[in-house]
Amino acid sequence: MIEDVQELVDEEKKAMMKSRRMERSTRTFDFASYHTIDEIYDWMDMLVDDHPSLVSKIQIGQSYEKRPLYVLKFSTGGANRPAIWLDTGIHSREWITQATGVWTANKIAKEYGRDPSITAILDSMDIFFEIVTNPDGYAFTHSSNRMWRKTRSINAGSHCVGVDPNRNWDAGFGGAGSSSNPCSETYRGPYPHSESEVKAIVDFIRSHGNVKSVISIHSYSQMLLFPYGYKRAPAPDHQELNELAKKAVNDLAAVYGTKYTYGSIVDTIYLADGTTIDWAYDNGVKYSFTFELRDTGRYGFLLPSTQIIPTATETWPALLDIMIHVLEHPY
Repeated sequence: MIEDVQELVDEEKKAMMKSRRMERSTRTFDFASYHTIDEIYDWMDMLVDDHPSLVSKIQIGQSYEKRPLYVLKFSTGGANRPAIWLDTGIHSREWITQATGVWTANKIAKEYGRDPSITAILDSMDIFFEIVTNPDGYAFTHSSNRMWRKTRSINAGSHCVGVDPNRNWDAGFGGAGSSSNPCSETYRGPYPHSESEVKAIVDFIRSHGNVKSVISIHSYSQMLLFPYGYKRAPAPDHQELNELAKKAVNDLAAVYGTKYTYGSIVDTIYLADGTTIDWAYDNGVKYSFTFELRDTGRYGFLLPSTQIIPTATETWPALLDIMIHVLEHPY
């Protein structure tokens, strides 16, 4: 239970103002602070400038409010290579995910050519990383409502704004694990892929045709989840996904002792339909996972910025486990 939400929000703002005065390059960027959408987009450009032969920035669409949907592409060349998709921040209030995304993208760029695992992955595969997956919602959490979760699209006939973009995918859409009420936090939207932010990813993955893994990073709960969320039947690859999740959470815990639970969405957390990873799995992406980062509820969505680097650091070996497994088990 958070005793004083406003105090935590004020602390966040103070830390952000302090870091803003220091940042001029990727070398002086404060990875231990939360950042606005403009700061993250500027940082993406700096990362591309620092690693022009490895990293590029592509636009896969635009949000409801016409913000660009940017993806960082990590590639060492070659057309239509097998790919890994990563996204953070589909629920806009989960600031730790975007912060972890920035740290992780920087790590990938820096470690290529140094770390044998990331070098092997990028020598054979591409990584696409969407750090701000719900830009309208994220901007709104900075300007108006820190706890905003959904998109910012207008719902016809309702005064309530936005759709839960992780209930909007065409995977069990409209079932019991989401809401038909536009005022609900889990409102699924009027139809599958109604949200431009979701449709952009769907169109990108479909047109690419060779995405082998989708990893969607959320908070909070300390869990590593895989399909299914919309039905109780085990996924055909349940055993392999379960073994991989077990290894990943063990390697994560080895860093600071942070304990994660793991399993299918429906067995581990709750019934949820219309999710990213269920759609990916149903569309042939075998290695589909969702992380729920720190913590288990003491701070919830208001995780102090002092926990950004520890969270990102412990998540890294788990991410690597999944990416290495994808590399070594082609299909």
